[in-house]
Amino acid sequence: MTDSDFQVPVLFDYVATFTWAVSGAIVAIRRRFDITGVFIVSLLAAIGGGLLRDTMFLNRTPVFLVDPAYLSLIAGATIITAVFARYLRNLIGPETIQKIVDYIDALGTPAFAVFGMHLAEEAGLPLMSIVFVGVANGVAGGLLRDVVVRDVPALLRPGQFASLTLLAACGVYLLLTIQADVAPNRAAWITVSAFFVARVLTIRFNWQTSSVWKDQDP
Repeated sequence: MTDSDFQVPVLFDYVATFTWAVSGAIVAIRRRFDITGVFIVSLLAAIGGGLLRDTMFLNRTPVFLVDPAYLSLIAGATIITAVFARYLRNLIGPETIQKIVDYIDALGTPAFAVFGMHLAEEAGLPLMSIVFVGVANGVAGGLLRDVVVRDVPALLRPGQFASLTLLAACGVYLLLTIQADVAPNRAAWITVSAFFVARVLTIRFNWQTSSVWKDQDP
């Protein structure tokens, strides 16, 4: 599988980066951060997964340092959100904003996870490590954002089936390519489509995990 076989379209990559940067900026603004803090949270939300993948797992230059468009989009998202933050509440409710981000995430997360697995395969990592890199690539941005704003990360709390669905999607991709001998390009798009449908259904019907420890009624 080469970069030309499966690659997130650059325009979609830019749109996803901008949107995730806006979501991070909104979280920081609600926490009353200054403009520097808003930019940092926005940056982590947008490129956290790729940064973790490239620097810690694959020992390569992070993509946002190679392509200046990423930092430009994140800076633009920070400024625009900071300027119009006071009007957002009147135009669009917070629940609507979160749903928009969730739907875009439903496309971007599996795409980046699949590409992360591709890079891990090229690096010669074992099978379990390939899955780990793919999942980390998809969830690390939100994890870093939550840690910085001193929230318990959504990844660790009961909530909608996002990380578990992503883990299943990574498994589907490997099964298709290794066991079923499906072409990597086709397997990648099947994986992205399957995750998107599952994630949309999860959002629509609000399917959620539950805590291990449950309080009993007196």
